[in-house]
Amino acid sequence: MTQRWGEIKDPVYGYVNVTSTEKNVIDSFPMQRLHRLRQLAGAEFVYPGANHTRFEHSIGTMYLAQHIVTNPNISRYLSTEEACMIRLAALLHDVGHGPFSHVYEHLLEKFLDKTHEEITVWMIEESELNDIMRREGYDSAKISRLATGSLKRKGKMFLDQIIQSAVDVDKLDFITRDTYHTGAKYGNIDVFRLIHMLDVLEDNLAVDAGALSALESFILARIESFKSIYFHRVSRAAQIMLADAMERAKDDIGLVNFKTPEEYLSLNDYTVWTMLKLCEKSRKIMENLERRRLLKCVYDQTFHVKDQTISKLFSAEEIRNEMRDKIAEKAKVNPKSVVIDVPTLPSVPYHHSALMEPMEIPIFSKTKEGKKTQLRLSEVSKIFEALKGFINVIRVYTDQKYRTKVSDAAAAVLGELPYSARISY
Repeated sequence: MTQRWGEIKDPVYGYVNVTSTEKNVIDSFPMQRLHRLRQLAGAEFVYPGANHTRFEHSIGTMYLAQHIVTNPNISRYLSTEEACMIRLAALLHDVGHGPFSHVYEHLLEKFLDKTHEEITVWMIEESELNDIMRREGYDSAKISRLATGSLKRKGKMFLDQIIQSAVDVDKLDFITRDTYHTGAKYGNIDVFRLIHMLDVLEDNLAVDAGALSALESFILARIESFKSIYFHRVSRAAQIMLADAMERAKDDIGLVNFKTPEEYLSLNDYTVWTMLKLCEKSRKIMENLERRRLLKCVYDQTFHVKDQTISKLFSAEEIRNEMRDKIAEKAKVNPKSVVIDVPTLPSVPYHHSALMEPMEIPIFSKTKEGKKTQLRLSEVSKIFEALKGFINVIRVYTDQKYRTKVSDAAAAVLGELPYSARISY
């Protein structure tokens, strides 16, 4: 389980040690497929360097998991097997992603009522990964549940939280890695300070108040990265077009008709892009993408609310469709030429990052005797109190030829466009 095989050179962290078991998992087809899934499909239209993949993110997530399980505050609660399981779960946590990563989530949820986490469980338990787990002495069902934050081991809820929580190895890596590859500087956070100050408080993962400044930087980076990378208006234009192309062609090219893990694993950015180009229903969209003829954002309104009701309202497809139809009618264009976009849609990368609920992060202080006392985050950090709530954006996209009249119609229906949002990228 722990025999060292060698190392992988990572551009963010340097050398990542790999065990023999992990090497066997890395060499499997489900893991190697992640080389052909970009981390941020669409972001390359804005940030030319954003061509990194799910594979390197998975390696980085495993690397950070190793740092957590060797933290003395955490390791004293772990068996050797549990520590190895956490590394494997971190390595495999994204193995269920579809082509173009989060963009495909739109099809999964709409037509199959599934998420990529559910597909991850399926991949680990039913593909060749199950055989590898068994040969290496692991229960694939336990690994799959841990990889999706649902193991729920009694007295050890922190096991799941290392993989999936407000401050987990997934978020710590993708914010650091995505800002590195895009060149945006919002992710310069002290990841290892945060990891060093993690501890267990009443069976949950918690952050020592001594790392408050690092925690504040992490949350600020999470917000700024969401606004500037994951929900950038041009990135979203490309993602909306990809989602539209896949939905139009889904039946012709079998995007949601897979029955076996092998059929699903055949879908990646390369194969699906080619199929979408060859399909009559999606060819025009793909040609436009290849020539960077993107949808144009003609309305962009950001607002901050404490009450999530407003945000949930705009997340409802029927509400968005009603607004879209009103805008199209006023602009005298086909409703299909108008798209309303909000940050909580499944196709938005890390759309859950739009939700900022700081109290979900347990924080504590230690007495001289070493006793841990839980604190209210809002009492020790006014930054968190100010950020608490929901950040939402409403955008309207249309074709270049309808830009002026749809802009005017959207402003009339949704409200006047602020000057700061009129900048054209």
